[in-house]
Amino acid sequence: MGSRFAGGVFSSRAQAEEFISLYRLSGLLTNYPVGISAYDWAIQEKLFEPRKPEQYETSFIQRFTTASQEHYHYEDGRLD
Repeated sequence: MGSRFAGGVFSSRAQAEEFISLYRLSGLLTNYPVGISAYDWAIQEKLFEPRKPEQYETSFIQRFTTASQEHYHYEDGRLD
């Protein structure tokens, strides 16, 4: 179960929740910044500071996520 990829990109939380509810999806809805990576955004907002050499590497940056991004958990289409 689960996915490594986003199921869609929506212009509002309400629009995303319609999709989640319609298909009774479970998982995480995350608000991403537009026009900047989550990695660069977290650094810009002073929420993350790379301290180890591996935190500058491609493999780290492409998997980067932060709990500081607005996010919501859903189970069977309902807010958990």
